[in-house]
Amino acid sequence: MSARQNEPKSPFPPQSQPKPGLDSAMTPRPRFEAPLYRGSGKLQGKVALITGGDSGIGRSVAVLYAREGADVAIVYLPAEQSDAKETQQAILNEGRQVLLLPGDVTERKFCDEAVARTVQHFGRLDILVNNAAYQETREKLEDISDEDWDLTFRTNIHGYFYMARAAVPHLENGGVIINCGSITGLEGNKTLIDYASTKGAIHAFTKSLAQNLAERKIRVNCVAPGPIWTPLQPASKPPEEVAEHGADTPMRRPGQPEEVAPAFVFFAAESDSSYISGEVLTLLGGETRAG
Repeated sequence: MSARQNEPKSPFPPQSQPKPGLDSAMTPRPRFEAPLYRGSGKLQGKVALITGGDSGIGRSVAVLYAREGADVAIVYLPAEQSDAKETQQAILNEGRQVLLLPGDVTERKFCDEAVARTVQHFGRLDILVNNAAYQETREKLEDISDEDWDLTFRTNIHGYFYMARAAVPHLENGGVIINCGSITGLEGNKTLIDYASTKGAIHAFTKSLAQNLAERKIRVNCVAPGPIWTPLQPASKPPEEVAEHGADTPMRRPGQPEEVAPAFVFFAAESDSSYISGEVLTLLGGETRAG
């Protein structure tokens, strides 16, 4: 009989963290190692650049890419250095090289430099994963300040644009861009108005860029998760909401990063998705409303 993943069930302990939040401070720790996932060389010899690669979904994507044979560069905020070092070791444990790139994706110059340093270090770039995100829960529209709105958009969509624009000249025939969207971008969310708006923009950005880059043989797709257990939650929501995160899904729990990362492998691998571009794939714990 084949093994099954037994992921933690809701409710979790109420908890909160200052931004940007760390995997290491969460209870239970997010699962990222995907022990049932067996690599088969799908990304052998490739180089991937992952924003928000230190923790959460990005961390698990980085580990599975390394397990599939890719070398990985990860972008993260300097405050997340401790998580980044743990991810670095996990990638090294998979036998691949890793480049750490601390910085802020809201800054165009840093995005340009991150791509340039990746290409300089590894000699190529094949896969860009836009994953870094910012969110803050606000009960009323008038609670969203100009600064909140601006930071959410600069992180979640401007940063994706900056990274993609810098990466495209280096992505040769067969290159891939994968964006991280959200169920909120398809259905909206009454307390995440600015965040949901950026995620809707990411979905449209994905489809538009896929059309634009088709003739250059560069594929662009999007993974749109539902509630996933990442540092974004305790850093942006009231503790009692964090405790019940994902409990209202049919599976009665949040997803773990290791349950999302294989979708990023699927979109990155020519063997799996060579005829797929411009798609938004939802991972919703059994929910069927969107997709």
